Amino acid sequence: MSQKFLKNESLLISSKILNSSLKRQPTKHIIIDNAFSQPFIDRAYKNFKVNNINWEINNDENIEIKLRSKWNSEFDIPDGMIDIVRILNSSIFLNSVSEIFKINQIIPDPYFTGGGLNLIKRNGILAVHVDGNYHKKMNLNRRLNAILFFNKNWKDNWNGDFCFYNRNGEKLEKKISPNYNRLFIFETHDYSFHGHPTPLMCPNNRSRKSLILYYYTSNKTDSINIDIKKPHRALWKNLNKKDKDGNQSL
Repeated sequence: MSQKFLKNESLLISSKILNSSLKRQPTKHIIIDNAFSQPFIDRAYKNFKVNNINWEINNDENIEIKLRSKWNSEFDIPDGMIDIVRILNSSIFLNSVSEIFKINQIIPDPYFTGGGLNLIKRNGILAVHVDGNYHKKMNLNRRLNAILFFNKNWKDNWNGDFCFYNRNGEKLEKKISPNYNRLFIFETHDYSFHGHPTPLMCPNNRSRKSLILYYYTSNKTDSINIDIKKPHRALWKNLNKKDKDGNQSL
């Protein structure tokens, strides 16, 4: 893709973000449908293949059952997908996100720690949790998650909705269908419980596909959204808000 084309796509998604409606419950978020032009998103979709990159298999019963790409740098990202990542990590995109969420000096993650492509097959789950709050290599605090969905003709009864919960993680408050070319950005903190704990029921020849990227700042989130002051990994509701090793902090 030419630099001019990528810049135009960046300006397009930036405009859509700035004209979107910021939702504040259960945590701040925006939803952008038809985020990218059709040829652009279709090119990325064609390169969303399990066999063209390294994948990490998570098979933790009752916690998470999914596959995640292992990117150590942008050079591990498949053709077609790298162009979308470049846009989602560009200053044009970051400036628009910063303005809508009122979070200054947002920084993307060049290490792709925990981010990348996610693929969930039939019976896969992601239990209710809050995300890790800290990036050790960059010494920065996580503030935002962006999820771009790659699921054509998705059916509601396949149980693939992104589920938002209340501040104690007990009450489901909102479902977001993982529709194709839908970009979903939300503020992450110690009370932003989310997941899809109901096993996926898509056909065996289908899977739930998404690209997930994380964003950081040097400043921590507002004190009202801090429960655990120390850096921590993902904390799971069904593990009494502890990580997989039974800890609450790193």
